[in-house]
Amino acid sequence: MFYFAQVNIGVNPPSLSGLLQIIFGLLYFIFAIVKLVIVWNRISSLRRIFNIILLLIAPTFLIASGFILFFQGWRLDPILQLQQFILSLLIVHLLFKDIIINAVNRNR
Repeated sequence: MFYFAQVNIGVNPPSLSGLLQIIFGLLYFIFAIVKLVIVWNRISSLRRIFNIILLLIAPTFLIASGFILFFQGWRLDPILQLQQFILSLLIVHLLFKDIIINAVNRNR
């Protein structure tokens, strides 16, 4: 007989932070693909490689971290929950900064 791990999904700060990380990871992935398609012919090959690596690594880590927090966040100590929340705010800030800087540079 198979026993599955206990999964407790509720409305608590770590689960909401994990859901936020998943959403912004997917949005960042979509935004990075669109940006790369738009500027593909105008950038150097080294910058293309860097953008592709960033496209593969950043959303993958963000989405994986979001799933861990969403399903197992209720097990964390309060100080670790605060740390994950602050990390989520930092990631959202960097995401918006990246979007705004690329939008301003594209208009020039």
